[in-house]
Amino acid sequence: MKDDKTDVFDLTLIKKKQTEEMLKEVTKSLEKRGYNPINQIVGYLISGDPGYISNYQSARDKISKFDRTEIVALVLGEYLKK
Repeated sequence: MKDDKTDVFDLTLIKKKQTEEMLKEVTKSLEKRGYNPINQIVGYLISGDPGYISNYQSARDKISKFDRTEIVALVLGEYLKK
């Protein structure tokens, strides 16, 4: 029997996963360069100055493709779930 159910894409979940993966990659890149990733990412998110993020392994390009407000909302949402 054929299943006629329609699969539903949850774009919010997809965006969340992409953002989480990007943050993990940027964190690893910053750590490899000897930076404190929390301090650097917070500096970027507050100021919008991409100079807080090293260009090593294209970390700056990766984080710049995401909306800073959405990153803050994701991180805060995850924190408040605890």
